[in-house]
Amino acid sequence: MLLNVYTSSTMRSMIFAAQHRSLEDKAQLLVTALLQTDELQEYSVRQTVNSMEHINTTRTIVTDESAVALYDSLETGSAQGKLVLFPEIMTALGGDDVFFCRFEQEAVESRTAVPLMRNGELLGVVYLMEYDTDQGALISALQRNVLSISVALEIAIILMSFFFSTAFSRRMQRILHSVRSMRGGDYANKIRIKGHDELARLGREFNELAERLDASEQQRRQFVSDASHELKTPLASIKLLSDSILQNEMDAQTQREFIEDIGREADRLGRLTQKLLTLTKLDSALEEEREMTQAAQTVDKVVRMLRPLAKLRNVTIECNTQDATLMMVEDDLYQIVFNLTENAIKYNRNGGWVGINLTCEDENVVLQVADSGVGIPSESMNYVFDRFYRVDKGRSRAAGGSGLGLSIVHDMVKRNYGEITVEARSEGGTIFTVNLPAFEAKEDGV
Repeated sequence: MLLNVYTSSTMRSMIFAAQHRSLEDKAQLLVTALLQTDELQEYSVRQTVNSMEHINTTRTIVTDESAVALYDSLETGSAQGKLVLFPEIMTALGGDDVFFCRFEQEAVESRTAVPLMRNGELLGVVYLMEYDTDQGALISALQRNVLSISVALEIAIILMSFFFSTAFSRRMQRILHSVRSMRGGDYANKIRIKGHDELARLGREFNELAERLDASEQQRRQFVSDASHELKTPLASIKLLSDSILQNEMDAQTQREFIEDIGREADRLGRLTQKLLTLTKLDSALEEEREMTQAAQTVDKVVRMLRPLAKLRNVTIECNTQDATLMMVEDDLYQIVFNLTENAIKYNRNGGWVGINLTCEDENVVLQVADSGVGIPSESMNYVFDRFYRVDKGRSRAAGGSGLGLSIVHDMVKRNYGEITVEARSEGGTIFTVNLPAFEAKEDGV
């Protein structure tokens, strides 16, 4: 309806403007012709008006300065010789041009009044009036057409609004259904919404989130299952050994051996618990305050700590380090070097070799731990950093491994914005390479 009102008003304004120009032009022509006469008299005015046949109006009136009509084109009800007090004529007698136009009863009525001025003296007024039914019919027809179009558009808008709101509601119901399913633990219920609008993008983002949550839930379940299994083994051994001591008569030496076995299983359980606590700490969002760490000193500490184990297993350690500074907690670097070196010793051959190199390359500190051990099969290279993964389960258990050491190393390296890779040595064995960003301490004023 607003379109109808606006369009009708615009159409009327255009027609009124055209009427104004036309009627004003006619009035000015008549004024010009009348001013050429010596004196405004009824005879001279009538003669002048009749000579201008192209001025075709519904009514033409010419008055003198007293508003008395000198000429009136109406034959019936003529005001000639009478006082004409039309508002337009009275205003024009004040020296102003007047125009009035209105549309009613399917007709356009236009009126104009122009003062007759000669050398600043008011001689009279020219008044023209037109009553145009053709223009009125045109406006009425346009109004009806615009009204019909407006009604049709409003109906179309209502139908389209209903259609789109229904479609939107249906798509939102799909999303809400999937949200409720995911809240209940069903991450496989995907949202299938076609298109490229905001809801479609929301659906795709929701599906990606569901996939991540599903993967995280699977990892959590696998982690709980693996952790339970790993914890159950030493506990079962401790239970079996303690029951054997209580239920069987045995000499002091045998009891001592059983108690030593219980102690070893307890130590294994303690190590496993500590590693699980370390992984939990790494998974948390909190970060410890970083500090400047001298990498070479930390590597030397690890080597001194593990030389007795290497000597016990008849493994030689070679260590070459350069001075390098890292911005990380020293305990993180210690655990990275310790786990890599301890694995290299445990899974080495009798009389084997472990090489540790610490160098600075460009803006990185590179730590390499190589060994001459049994190596890692190529099919296992992509899984060695997974939690509880063991290349050889029997050998790992015999060496006291839990499958968590390399996972801890990987998470610590990532937390300190580094990278770790593993590759096989051509001579046999494995090389672990850790890249960490170096820290350059600048002097004051530099």
